[in-house]
Amino acid sequence: MSDRIIREVYQVLEGRRDTPIDSYTSNLMQDDDKLAEDKILEKIGEEAAEVIIASKNDENLVPEAADLIFHTLLLLVYKGVDLDKLYSEFEKRRG
Repeated sequence: MSDRIIREVYQVLEGRRDTPIDSYTSNLMQDDDKLAEDKILEKIGEEAAEVIIASKNDENLVPEAADLIFHTLLLLVYKGVDLDKLYSEFEKRRG
């Protein structure tokens, strides 16, 4: 699998930010600036804890990891970080 699905998810999130609809992600990103960021960060914390629990219990690790990655992408979109910057950072660390 390529990075295509990550790019697709990222583009959907950008669309929800730029052209809000009645959805979880649109509503989250449309809150007051500080409140929206705090809610997203809180959700990332919850998802990180769920990844830890899933790993310890040897169950649901993949869905919980997907939730964590999704909410991390949501934060990057909210903060206006270009996805290619994330890929560049991974490329730097590859060596």
